[in-house]
Amino acid sequence: MRFASFSVLCLTSALALSSCSLFRSRPAAAPVVEAVRTEDSPTPKTAARDLADVMTTELQLTPDQTQRVRTVLNGTVEQANAAKAKYAPKSPELMAELKRINVSSQQELQVILGPTKFKQLQASRRKMAAEMQQRRQ
Repeated sequence: MRFASFSVLCLTSALALSSCSLFRSRPAAAPVVEAVRTEDSPTPKTAARDLADVMTTELQLTPDQTQRVRTVLNGTVEQANAAKAKYAPKSPELMAELKRINVSSQQELQVILGPTKFKQLQASRRKMAAEMQQRRQ
């Protein structure tokens, strides 16, 4: 009888301790992962939207121009990401493809913006880049 009551006591204690939060094993907290972008990282799709917003404000674009600029910038991001996936980082092929994409995008923007606003865009590049950097933080 003594052995049976001792066994029940041990079993009850074990069950009580195992349900106590102090003794329960806790799942490990998910590690904090900070996204670090490198040159060969895909460009986030939000970058095109954000740049179009900055350009709209800075250059005082019309709604039609804003929509057309967004379309061009979205296409540029998609093409650049496809090139980054296709070619090795910093390879001559990747650099040539990115240059081709950039030239094509600039030509399209020049048509959309017209000569005056395109010159304004070129003059404001550093200011816009700084504003884009602040948006990412």
